[in-house]
Amino acid sequence: MRGALIAPKTRHHSAIIKPKAIGALMRAIYDYQGNFLTASGLKLAALTFVRPGELRLMEWSEIDLETAVWSIPPERMKMRRPHKVPLARQALAVLDEVRPFTGSGRFVFPSLRSDDRGMSENTLNAALRRLGFDKSEMTSHGFRAMAATRLNEMGQWSADAIERQLAHQDANAIRRAYTHAAEYWEERVRMMQAWADYLDVMRQAPAKKG
Repeated sequence: MRGALIAPKTRHHSAIIKPKAIGALMRAIYDYQGNFLTASGLKLAALTFVRPGELRLMEWSEIDLETAVWSIPPERMKMRRPHKVPLARQALAVLDEVRPFTGSGRFVFPSLRSDDRGMSENTLNAALRRLGFDKSEMTSHGFRAMAATRLNEMGQWSADAIERQLAHQDANAIRRAYTHAAEYWEERVRMMQAWADYLDVMRQAPAKKG
């Protein structure tokens, strides 16, 4: 039976996870002098920690500003299940700034070359490189590991709520069904706001010399 089951390959994505380094990253993002939409995309990547492909193809029709929820359709999710993202006040503020520029179109972050396509998959990573973060240090996918690591270390949130927000699939079928059904929605709403507040605190903390 050896070789009959093929284990999935795990791809490592570089991520910044230390609090001081997170603060430096967020300051760099908010000070970014490049394209405005790219800067906004980096902010939302940190605030929502969705997969890069889910973010760059984000559509205005998926966002309910009144309930502060972003509903991603199953066809855009890795696990082919619909996914909801609670939008913290800071995330809503970013969308409010972007709306005058792209709100009349389909995509929140259209391609720099065409409004008919979403942002290029290389745009956010290229911006991180311009900000001085090497690919071995931080990637656009790394915002997920950054959030998962810190949220778990905070000890305030259940592992199930964190995993559900990451849209991870449990290896155990019974537990997977239970976790998906449970949703942990109210906890996730609180958690996403707390995460956004945490990023603000880290960003506004004075950078120490040396």
